[in-house]
Formats: sequence, C-alpha cells, structure tokens
Amino acid sequence: MKNRFLAGAAAIALTTGSAHAAGHMQFTPGEGDFNWDSFDAFADSHDFSGEQVTVFGPWIGPDQALVESVLAYFAEATGADVRYTGSDSFEQQIVVDTEAGSAPNVAVFPQPGLASDLARRGFLTPLGEDDAAALRDNYAAGQSWVDLGTYAGADGEQHLYAFPYKADVKSLVWYSPENFEDAGYDVPETMEELKELTDQIVADGETPWCIGLGSGGATGWPATDWVEDMMLRTQPPEVYDQWTTNEIPFNDERVVAAIEEFGYFARNDDYVAGGAGAVASTDFRDSPKGLFASPPQCYMHRQASFIPSFFPEETEVGLDADFFYFPAYEGKDLGKPVLGAGTLFAITKDSPAAQGLIDFLATPIAHEVWMAQSGFLTPHTGVNPAIYANDTQRQMGEILTNATTFRFDGSDLMPGGVGAGSFWTGMVDYTGGKSAEEVASEIQQSWDGLK
Repeated sequence: MKNRFLAGAAAIALTTGSAHAAGHMQFTPGEGDFNWDSFDAFADSHDFSGEQVTVFGPWIGPDQALVESVLAYFAEATGADVRYTGSDSFEQQIVVDTEAGSAPNVAVFPQPGLASDLARRGFLTPLGEDDAAALRDNYAAGQSWVDLGTYAGADGEQHLYAFPYKADVKSLVWYSPENFEDAGYDVPETMEELKELTDQIVADGETPWCIGLGSGGATGWPATDWVEDMMLRTQPPEVYDQWTTNEIPFNDERVVAAIEEFGYFARNDDYVAGGAGAVASTDFRDSPKGLFASPPQCYMHRQASFIPSFFPEETEVGLDADFFYFPAYEGKDLGKPVLGAGTLFAITKDSPAAQGLIDFLATPIAHEVWMAQSGFLTPHTGVNPAIYANDTQRQMGEILTNATTFRFDGSDLMPGGVGAGSFWTGMVDYTGGKSAEEVASEIQQSWDGLK
C-alpha cells in the first residue's frame, strides 16, 4: 500500500521507552542459530557507556516493542542508554523538531523523500563510506540501497545520509495453490509465461485476474504499483529513476508503454473479474476475495505483502493462499527487479553513539532479532534465513535477496500532488477508457503546475 496512504496521521501519539533493559532482550546471546559472532564482534569494538541515544520513528504499539527489542541488543553490546519515541505523526513532528533544534540523535524515515528534503536543508549528518560499503557488500542489489539513501546536501554534493533497514515487497502475485492444482496450472517464472497463463485461463473458460483500485480518497493507488512494476520490467533502473524525478516527462513513450502494460491486464474484459469496467469501482480490500470463491472468480491477484490482512478470516497463507514473484521478461535481460518500500535510519543530531547505531544496523544480528519475531524483511545476504518467524516471511526475504535491482515505490518519490494525486486519478481515468497518452500528458501537466 502507498506509504502516504498508510501514514496519514490524525493526532500525535507519542510513546517513549528505554531499550536498555534486560527484559527487552528476546533471545539469549549465544543460544539458537543467530549470528551471535556479529554481536560479539560489534560489542568488542564499541563502547558507549554513559551515552544516551534518542531515536524517533513511526513505529508505535506492537511495532514499537519490536524495534525496541532490536535496540536492546545495541544497548547491551555498547552500554549506551537508548531511548526510542514513536509517533503516528512522525513525518510532521520530525520537521518541527529539526527546525526547532530539538531533533533526536537518530530519526527513522518511512519515505526517502522526507529524508532527502531534510538533507538538502542541512538537517541530516552524512554517513561514512564504511556505511556505503556495508550496503554494497551485504545487501542484495547493494548499490540500489546506497542510491536510496543518497541525497544532495546543503552544499549541493551527493552523500549517503540514510541507512535502509526493514523492507517491504510489492512485486508479488497471490493465488490459491488448490485452484492452480485443480486446473493443472504451474507458477510462471517469466512475464512471457505469466501472459501465456493468463490466456490459458481464459481459454479454459475462467477469469485470470482480480484487480481493484478503490480506496476512498486514495482510489487509484493500486494501479500505480502495477505501472511502477512494469517500468522496472520494461526499462533499465536508470530510466525508472529519471521518471520518478521528472528528468523524463511522464508522457515519455517509455512511461506510456508501461501504463499500457498494466492495461494489457486491466483493460481486457476477459482478463478481469467483473470486466474492465469494475476495476476502478472494486475496493482493493475486497478484490482478492475472488481467489477464495467457489468456483473461483479469479486465479491471480497482484498486491504487496500486506494483502493477507484482507483475506477471508482463517485463511492460512502457504496453504489456502500463496504468492510468487511478479516475474520479469526473459527477453528483456533486466534481471530480477523488485519494487518495494521500507524505512531508513538517519542521524539528525550527531554523536559517536548515533554513528555506532548506524554501524550496528549493518550487522546480521540487528536484522535477525526482528526477523525471528514478525513483520520484518531484509535484503541482508549475511543473515540466516532459517531465523525468519515463518515460511511466508522467509520466501519474501528470498525475493529480496535474489533481487538484482530494488527500487522504492515510485509514487512515494514523486511530489504529493502527483504521486498521491494526479497519478492516482489518472489511473482511474485510464481504466475508464482514456488513452495512456492522454492520461500521461495530464499527469505531466499537473507536475508542471507544481514547479
């Protein structure tokens, strides 16, 4: 789901705790299949006894307990007093705090755009080359992650300012294994095979896809994910980057072609449950339910890792529902690109312990502690995948570690008036019958109006 859509804040909710407490250590060092060597090595080389580190981020409730469980190991290893504060209005509050000179040592950004803005204004501290090397050496598609955290500073020079930690995967297709088995369908491994399967399902008298764009005031956003995935499957990642920054116009023929790739699936009455006319009016939360109807109303649903939350009650992922990687074209030689989102840690008030915390995030143990609990994916290739809490998380993690390119959700990188405005409405217009060229030109006009 779009980060802006998820991050809407009504009122500020702040919760604060100290991670330097033995009770927060969920796993005893030295026990289990964790990479405790990385913990011991870090502890041997870092001592921040007596230093306090303040961390501010978007996680509250159960997620706050999870991040604090990770920070507890940093505290244990270094002697630092780590205090985390969470807010459901993080994006507004961090701007207020940095402008007022009361920033935390470390801020956790759910969107790179906001981190980039603060870096440009001189509110973030550049990270070191060691941190960039850690990403290149330890993260699959490492340069992609370096690029994600690299922005222009107040001096106009490009520096690594933000360390990516905790990722989400969007390039997924959900299906019912039982339905596939009953019909004799195999999971496609290339986009060519996916299109062949789509046609085969139609030839068998069935409907291949469920697609829904409805989301109240945010209607249209699911289609932007489709287009972003198609950009990564039809163009090199540099072109994707040029698109999200408007270095190439939205109505560039390559972008128009990616929109039409989405239209290949969404604008064909035979391909979509309810016909193409139902795509825009079907709520995204309801659209996957066709997978579980009897007989099936559809066989596939492309959506991010969060969508099981809207599956029918008691659906067991891995049994009643499963997923596969939204495949790349074999004939385009673009590797295995993955579209996703995630969080980035940046230093907003420098200190030796703040620098140390960023270094800690590069260690396998900093990832494994959260992996072993819930809701955490990582591109770190040095972790033990057996640590993941369940097979679903492990398989999604494998998609990340097999990626040759990772790119952040494109609409979240665009100005709000486009990425959370004209791009959404344009996709609704497109599924309603407007041409891709006309829609793309209108989106570009809206972007021009913001300049």
